[in-house]
Amino acid sequence: MYRRNVILGLSLAAALAAPLAAVHAQDAYPSKPIRLIVPFPPGGTTDIVGRLFAEKLTKELGQTVVIENRGGAGGSIGSAFVANSAPDGYTLGIATVSTHGINPAVYTNLAFDVTKDFTPISNLAAVPNVMTVNPKVPAKNMADFIKLAKSEPGKLTYASAGNGSVSHMMGEMFKMASGTDLMHVPYRGVGPALNDTLAGQVDVLFDNLPSSLPHAQAGKLVALAVAAPKRVAALPDVPTFAEAGLAPVNDSSWFGLVGPAKLPQPVVDKLYQAVVKVSAEADVKSKLAGLGAEPVANTPAEYAKQIADEVAKNKRIAKEANVKVD
Repeated sequence: MYRRNVILGLSLAAALAAPLAAVHAQDAYPSKPIRLIVPFPPGGTTDIVGRLFAEKLTKELGQTVVIENRGGAGGSIGSAFVANSAPDGYTLGIATVSTHGINPAVYTNLAFDVTKDFTPISNLAAVPNVMTVNPKVPAKNMADFIKLAKSEPGKLTYASAGNGSVSHMMGEMFKMASGTDLMHVPYRGVGPALNDTLAGQVDVLFDNLPSSLPHAQAGKLVALAVAAPKRVAALPDVPTFAEAGLAPVNDSSWFGLVGPAKLPQPVVDKLYQAVVKVSAEADVKSKLAGLGAEPVANTPAEYAKQIADEVAKNKRIAKEANVKVD
């Protein structure tokens, strides 16, 4: 009897200690370095935003936030790695319009469900998109371009970073909103698409602003409109798509912070609060402004809705334009 009581007592103590240990572990979070998965190669906008916030979160959280680039399949490989990681807060990921908005709409066999397999933490930054044309195109504003495109259906070409990319979906949305017919020319990445637009091999490029901005400022490309809530300071004479009468195209790209599903709420809260503090720093705002971007730092619930809305929007575009990626 005595032995049984001892065993029962130890079992009860262990049962009570387990949740207390879990709470203590969450209170102590983070107690070791954090991996931040960037699902694209180094050098792009996703990597730049990820590294900026990794550096700042390292100081705010008191533990090193280490960038790990895992590119491939339009960001799906890195995102799948995050989805399959332990929900302890030590593996996080950068989510983008591509990984958490477009891929669920265009990939036929995606290895994860963006609304079930991730914990949204916060949208870190909104980055404008831009529509540019090669200077040889005889249209220097949006009204003239639409008039030209409608007069020659299917003749003008637009470059994208590949089938199912942000630039591809933006191009298709532009065609729907403007009632024009442009020929899609997909490339393997924005670099070659940009180079051929600069060379005049294609007429139009839809792109994140950072990579096209210096060429627009130098006059090597003509910017017709930016996708942003307001005009971009670096291109003050270029209207937004909303100002040009094309509101459906006026969505910026975004770069957010996510973890695996079932991330403990205290961990989510601590990460979100850290993002809010970092986003308010003057040098973070300044560095983002250099990309034509601005911090967002919305709540986990707001970011979850933003992801869901992005998926729904891109499913509509993919269905109407018949965009699929196997």
